[in-house]
Amino acid sequence: MGALQPFRHDADNPLIKTLQSENGDIIISGRVLHEFLEVKTPYTQWFDRMTTYGFEDNMDFVLVSQKCETNNPRNPYTTVSDHHIKLDMAKEIAMIQRSEKGKQARQYFISIEKMWNSPEMIMKRALEIANQKVQQLTTNNLVLIQQVNELQPKASYYDMVLQNKSLLSVSKISKDYGMSARKMNVVLHQLGVQFKQGDLWLLYAKYQDKGYTQTSTHVIDADHSKISTKWTQKGRLFIYELLKREGILPLIERDEAETG
Repeated sequence: MGALQPFRHDADNPLIKTLQSENGDIIISGRVLHEFLEVKTPYTQWFDRMTTYGFEDNMDFVLVSQKCETNNPRNPYTTVSDHHIKLDMAKEIAMIQRSEKGKQARQYFISIEKMWNSPEMIMKRALEIANQKVQQLTTNNLVLIQQVNELQPKASYYDMVLQNKSLLSVSKISKDYGMSARKMNVVLHQLGVQFKQGDLWLLYAKYQDKGYTQTSTHVIDADHSKISTKWTQKGRLFIYELLKREGILPLIERDEAETG
């Protein structure tokens, strides 16, 4: 159902906590609904019975797990099963209960549905989706520019530095200096080499055509992909010379300096 964020029908006093998925669905926790309805049957038995009314897994609801605190000092946390259910399913479940609480819940869900489908909320969601698309396009364009620029200097790749064609992650290079990958990325940012776009580090334009990095896109499925950037041996040498001017040597050279 995608990532969730809080959604409130009444921000001051919500009757039942609801969530909004990135797919545009209103989601309710099965356990929250079970508690509100004051059902005496244990949650798992009750929910299994509710699913016999024709609700489909991964369409009307999804199984989720959450950690809860216990009173046992040896085992302070336990994993509890819950379900994220869509608004239509929540309305039907509330009606099935044939109780005053069920009636309240159903009327509340109907009021949420009306608000959710109001012109103002439709416009708000459209703007949010548009902003997400712009952000994604911006990131993709920056990655594409870097990939194009990385391909330009291939004619100069046949120097001695690039005889070793293996690519390195920043975490492997950072180990040469006794740093974490996060610290190395920050240092390179502070030295004006790269900047962060979302979760991805990209080279500034003046370094993109030097053959220092190679960026690739791994397709996970139709809607998801993972972008990664690795350093070439030429890029590794560039980092070495850059850090050396800043007085930062790899561990092996520090050891040699100390023993010398």
